[in-house]
Amino acid sequence: MHYRSLESCVKDLEENGYLIRVTEEVDPYLEMAEIQRRVYQAQGPALLFTNVKGSRFRCVSNLFGTMARTRFIFRSSLESVKKLVELKIDPAIAMKHPFRYWSVPLTALKTIPQKKLRSHFESCKIQDLPQIQSWPDDGGAFVTLPQVYTEHPDFPGTRLSNLGMYRIQLSGNEYKPNEEIGLHYQIHRSIGVHHAAAIRRGEKLKVSIFVGGPPALSVAAVMPLPEGLSELMFAGVLGGRRFRYFRDPKGFLIAADADFCITGTIDPNETKPEGPFGDHLGYYSLRHIFPFLKVENVYHKPDAIWAFTVVGRPPQEDTSFGDLIHDITGPIIPTVISGLHAVNAVDAAGVHPLLLAIGSERYVPFEERHPQEILTIANAILGQGQLSLAKYLFIAAKEDNPELDIHNVQEFFTHVLERVDWKTDLHFQTRTTMDTLDYTGTAVNEGSKLVIAAAGKKRRKLQVDLPPEGFTLPEGFKDPKVVIPGILCVTAKPYSHKSEGEGVREILCAYCTKSGIFDGFPLIVLCDDSLFTARSLNNFLWVTFTRSNPASDVSGAGAYVEDKHWGCIGPLVIDARIKPHHAPPLIEDPDITRRVDQLGLKGRSLHGII
Repeated sequence: MHYRSLESCVKDLEENGYLIRVTEEVDPYLEMAEIQRRVYQAQGPALLFTNVKGSRFRCVSNLFGTMARTRFIFRSSLESVKKLVELKIDPAIAMKHPFRYWSVPLTALKTIPQKKLRSHFESCKIQDLPQIQSWPDDGGAFVTLPQVYTEHPDFPGTRLSNLGMYRIQLSGNEYKPNEEIGLHYQIHRSIGVHHAAAIRRGEKLKVSIFVGGPPALSVAAVMPLPEGLSELMFAGVLGGRRFRYFRDPKGFLIAADADFCITGTIDPNETKPEGPFGDHLGYYSLRHIFPFLKVENVYHKPDAIWAFTVVGRPPQEDTSFGDLIHDITGPIIPTVISGLHAVNAVDAAGVHPLLLAIGSERYVPFEERHPQEILTIANAILGQGQLSLAKYLFIAAKEDNPELDIHNVQEFFTHVLERVDWKTDLHFQTRTTMDTLDYTGTAVNEGSKLVIAAAGKKRRKLQVDLPPEGFTLPEGFKDPKVVIPGILCVTAKPYSHKSEGEGVREILCAYCTKSGIFDGFPLIVLCDDSLFTARSLNNFLWVTFTRSNPASDVSGAGAYVEDKHWGCIGPLVIDARIKPHHAPPLIEDPDITRRVDQLGLKGRSLHGII
């Protein structure tokens, strides 16, 4: 089934048991977000809020809350998308299997945007939109499923346009109510190319922000398409229907099937503070200077539905976006980087902080196999779009275990830690780019990267239990806990300039070198709470890779520098304690939690779900 609107999708989901209505009055300040988080964690249905405090519009969330529901939504088009990917990989395959690909030309026609006569939209103000605030310290209300449309100033029109999901702040800070809204985009985003061109030309950049519409528009906005390839084309294929648009009297492009559209301009010479905002790493991104939109018009369809989600510590609803993108684009990865078989941006670690990859190690080994070709592949990975924002890249040679699965994170870590040589297999990049939302680096957008490459035979047996009773850790360290075989986490005294002056990490590294007691644990993580960190693999991934910057937080027992290469005899120590310059983690408001609990009582909308 191909949806012409968000309304048709909502009706279809409800008829098939994938959506329920929340009829009680709910508050867009924190309460709706808490409901969404709770229902998502319970793997519950999509939610249609019909009684939103302070707004006449209905709201929908959790559309993509499970992969089963996501596949149901796109059940009529996913196969067509995959066929196009197959042809991209091997165009000659159509000659071998003509009956499988007979419909591809018809599918390709849907990539062409369709201009139409003006649709019926009504007008309102920013203050009339649902003012949804997700976390207590957010700077105001935000749009969390926006589709932000821009055109290249040098090449106007849809052909080189960009549709991206960049966060939009509707209220708060220094924005003039109803006249200005915040626009935050990260580096390596195509909107930045358009913005830079507008600055060079000395002109304002026109922006259209769509909310709602057929679900394919939201997915298209997050697809990592190559620069210059319009997301509108992909939306047409995934939605099974050409993207339809018209232009308003001032020349702004309006998605004809969207539920809402905000139009405005960015002045290249003006900025204002944006944020804070509870973000996908599980921490707040803080107030920073960003462009802002001077609002021209706010359009909405009659009886429109406002689509939203919640961003926070993963997994959240946006995890399904990542899984769907992998389903669609996974097979094409080896054609982009020679020798690369698979790559996984680990969701539990916040996506960008941690990549796992498998590559070929085909260089003829005159001696025992060791990382060579996979280092070339690693450099290529870190040169690919958003993958370049990674901080840690673990890469393994396929030849050592052809069945290795990058999505089995524990198995992957075990494979690498059994083989890695800390003296030779650590490769740092310092003072380079990193995720705008990551505060572990030296400044916004600045930090470091570490490639950990492993190839060859096993060099150690990983320890699964703590050493026998009787050993003592140095003063200031306690509660050693095994996370998985070979990985140990230890609670250390809180980070402070005084304690670091006392060489906290150096003390532990020296202890490991002298005692040898942790030789079966090649990776040790220092943290604020080892009980929490070791409680689950997801906790370990989140704490370790969102709270450390490789160049400043990686140490090791017997560390040395030789010809500018840093290595250690082992174990490797990652300091994942919270530092003074880090952003604060996201914490729910307990009063809101208690209020949401009431919706789970018998006779209420969420009974049996939360």
